[in-house]
Amino acid sequence: MKIKYLLLSLVIITFTACVDDDLEAPGAAEAVEITPGDADFSRMVAMGATMTAGYTDNALFQAGQMNSYPNIMASVMMHAGGGEFTQPYMSDNVGGLLVGGQPFGGPRLYFDGAGPAPVPGSTTTEATNVMPGPYSNMAAPGVNAVHMLAPGYGSMAALMQGMANPYYVRMASSDGASIITDALAQAPTFVTILSGFSDALASATDGATSVAMGTQGDFQFAFGTTMGTLSQLVPYGVVSNIPDVTNNAFFNTVGHDVVPLDAATAALLNGGFAQYNGALALVASFGFMTESEAAARTINFVEGMNAVVIDDGDLTTIDLTPLGIPLVLPNMRHATADDKILLSTAAIIGTTVGGNPTLINGLSVPLDDTRVLTANEVAEIQSTIAGYNGTINGLASQSGWAMFDAYSFFEELNSVGISSGDFHMTADLVMGGFYSLDGIHPTARGNAVLANAIMEAIDAHYGSNLSDAAVDAGDYPTNYPPNM
Repeated sequence: MKIKYLLLSLVIITFTACVDDDLEAPGAAEAVEITPGDADFSRMVAMGATMTAGYTDNALFQAGQMNSYPNIMASVMMHAGGGEFTQPYMSDNVGGLLVGGQPFGGPRLYFDGAGPAPVPGSTTTEATNVMPGPYSNMAAPGVNAVHMLAPGYGSMAALMQGMANPYYVRMASSDGASIITDALAQAPTFVTILSGFSDALASATDGATSVAMGTQGDFQFAFGTTMGTLSQLVPYGVVSNIPDVTNNAFFNTVGHDVVPLDAATAALLNGGFAQYNGALALVASFGFMTESEAAARTINFVEGMNAVVIDDGDLTTIDLTPLGIPLVLPNMRHATADDKILLSTAAIIGTTVGGNPTLINGLSVPLDDTRVLTANEVAEIQSTIAGYNGTINGLASQSGWAMFDAYSFFEELNSVGISSGDFHMTADLVMGGFYSLDGIHPTARGNAVLANAIMEAIDAHYGSNLSDAAVDAGDYPTNYPPNM
């Protein structure tokens, strides 16, 4: 399949960047006097979800947490009066969790020379082994905007009913605590918050199907309540808006036309779709769909590279059974360049269903809607993110806090790339340097660049000079070895 990282085995040697033996994040050298300006960094608390927690390579693990962007920021803030920054470290570098001994989430990924693969070993982090906080880093994977307000979101009893977050359970100060109360209990002088990213991501990575983004009103209430409370009680902070999640490597690595076929196989497949294509022409001739839609839905394979076949719920539903014709046309078509095939879909394209050689995913069997973002779904997600960002931008201006434009930062990264020192990072999976192997969350080096950009926004607002002690992206790896 024509997937970018499949051709990278010849350059795997470039991904042996060192990880410190003691796994400590590199600190910032104090070349000049670093001052906080009008801010106070003595007790910094970070709030957010996966990205803020240090999630990378599809898992949360110690090394990733140590290289989280808030921990990197804290290493610089310590030169301007910042205090100790604590995090709820996982028990190992495998990643994943156990909940009552049962696996929850898989191990982290590493590059095995052909593509992302799970590391060997088993997780030793048990969610029910509570290490009560609160911690400076109050972020946890999967936290949506409303979850920050929810009492009992870290309750053991609620976890057993599937109603709590296992990452927060192991760090909550008590069963009845909420993320915001645990954050405020520390009397923070400075807060960083990136909220709403998981709300958008949950829908996008599900193909915009079974997991729906909340309404604008839901987000406005949840984020508005959180920001309203924080800005009244915490004097200083920085709030980030939300990137367009559909532009990252997870949605832009696997092409739509990734299936090579010889002439004989193409002809065989076309024979299987002959009846379907004939029905399309018949239905169009009766006026039940336009000729252009019939053409778009026609399945035709050729010798060479071919587009995968997908389900598309936005196509006209054709059910002629009320007219006495036993015909319900499936809503399928070839994918186009406007569709985004999820990175997780790559593993199943070309595989058989139940071992049946005639049932081939993406060819004779269309990829279901959870595997693809259609152009309409992309537009819907982008529109919702724009609405969320309108809420965030408005509340940020009222709070008096600094504002970091994460949306623009990631747009630049995903379009032309971002330079930092001797490095130019792009949105390409593996080779780009910024996105980790899950295609969504930053590498350690990406987190370093992100931390520097956020500190620039803080400096511009508060008159601090954290940027004078900006970390060197080259001190941070782009990958982690399978065994550490």
